[in-house]
Order: sequence, then C-alpha cells, then structure tokens
Amino acid sequence: MGKDYQAKVFRSGNSLALRLPAALGLTEGTEMTLREEQGRYVFEPVQAPPKTIDLTGIAGSMPWLKPIEREDFDMEPRALDWDGKLLGRD
Repeated sequence: MGKDYQAKVFRSGNSLALRLPAALGLTEGTEMTLREEQGRYVFEPVQAPPKTIDLTGIAGSMPWLKPIEREDFDMEPRALDWDGKLLGRD
C-alpha cells in the first residue's frame, strides 16, 4: 500500500472542501474524479483527452501545398522477406 496522509475537511462557501497535503504533488486546478466504494472514498485525476493540433491557421499560409491524392500513395505489392528485403533479386 501507499503512504498515509492526514487531510482536513473545511467549509468553503456553501460547500465542504478537503484540504490535501502538498506532499501529494497535485497542482491547483487539477480535475479529480471522486468515487465512494463501500464507505471509502477514492479520488483520481481525470483522464485528459488526447491533444490535437489545430492546423487551420497554417494550412492557408502555404497555398503551394496540395493534399496527396489517394492514387499517389497506393503502393505496388512487393514480395519481402522477414527482414524487409525484396525477394527474387540478387
């Protein structure tokens, strides 16, 4: 098991809050999921969605770039050995 820490519940406005020790290494603003399991509370950081890169501002600044056509990247079938070398050539 992990290390035990003491935490304190306090009132913040109309809500109760749990003050967590800095030794846990959490950063302010981290979203957490809280789950109650048989009278025990388990909290974990929310899984962040995978980040995507927005290229809309970049794509228009390079008018010479054209999308690759499907037939341009289709490959001819080749006979390869397990090391990726072409078969039938010496």
